[in-house]
Amino acid sequence: MVKVNEYYTRIGNNYLFSEVARRVREYKAAHPGERVISLGIGDVTREIAPVVIEAIQAATREMASPDTMRGYPPEAGYDFLVEAILEHDFLARGVRLSADEVFVSDGAKSDTGNIGDILGEDNRVAITDPAYPVYVDTNVMAGRRVELLPCLPGDGFFPPFPARPADVIYLCYPNNPTGTTLTREQLKTWVDYAIEHRSLILFDAAYEAFISEPDVPHSIYEVEGARQVAIEFRSFSKTAGFTGLRCAYTIVPKELMATTSTGETLSLNALWRRHQATKFNGTAYIIQRGAAAIYTLEGQRQIRAVIDYYMQNARIIKQGLERLGLTVYGGINAPYLWVKTPGDLTSWEFFDRLLTEARVVGTPGSGFGKAGEGFFRFTAFGKREETLEAIERVKDLF
Repeated sequence: MVKVNEYYTRIGNNYLFSEVARRVREYKAAHPGERVISLGIGDVTREIAPVVIEAIQAATREMASPDTMRGYPPEAGYDFLVEAILEHDFLARGVRLSADEVFVSDGAKSDTGNIGDILGEDNRVAITDPAYPVYVDTNVMAGRRVELLPCLPGDGFFPPFPARPADVIYLCYPNNPTGTTLTREQLKTWVDYAIEHRSLILFDAAYEAFISEPDVPHSIYEVEGARQVAIEFRSFSKTAGFTGLRCAYTIVPKELMATTSTGETLSLNALWRRHQATKFNGTAYIIQRGAAAIYTLEGQRQIRAVIDYYMQNARIIKQGLERLGLTVYGGINAPYLWVKTPGDLTSWEFFDRLLTEARVVGTPGSGFGKAGEGFFRFTAFGKREETLEAIERVKDLF
């Protein structure tokens, strides 16, 4: 008889965003004449940059000729995209990486979830709380021991060090869901911790393009010593609106080493390359051409305009909620706003009240972890007119 992986029974049946979608569907079915505005799931609403569309169209036409069509892509990405990533995302910030340390993929969610495949089940894992649910769920699925590090307002949302030395540490900055950041010095304390304890930091930098303050690092590799201890994940989903196109990349420095149960030392870069060669067939050529287009001068101008649009939405939400007397974090270096729920309302109670009385959707903080209870996440990825209307509805409610 077939046996299941019983660790899956420990994560519950409902993924956070699936539960949000279910409740919204049920409300709409019961109230067919009412329009619901979503500031919840962080999906983009602005059109794809024209330079990206043009590049994808040109690449698609190449596929119509036997002389220029492409088949299976390289599992780690085409040179034209890898070289653009190295030059613009890292070398421009003083970070030198080599092409064989870059792995282009179909999304940071895939990579942050799949990276555990090359890590032993007996690793002790530390994850900030609240956190993107994928970090916790994928480790529970693998049977690993997870320690949650509560990030609280009184500490400026700076995560405490683990009670016991951790082998693997998840950090996401700018943070999803709180929208908060670490300064360069704060991030250095984590790099120093990892060096001292021979830990591995899994650093999710999916929202680095939204950073506006000078002392907030865009990459963990801006911190001395990070190449010895950190893997970094990047995404084009929010940077360039690729949520429906799917393209991202992961950096695995060649200095990164880990040991087997017998003490043999192995390269994580080599293991991840082997993993991708086995389980991944590469990101489509036409999509990679579109991603490379954002690194042109015109591409940078176009995606910057979209990022500025979303960050103006963030300012609208932040200022509107603060005028109501609500406590709001984030929204400065990230497209997320972390709001203290009013009174003694729980996260889901606040969700239900906003949905049923204001017809506005956000995301309950408790869905991101125990430390998220009593908080609520709004995203700035909506349309401008809907964002303005949503804040007016919330004002009317309170």
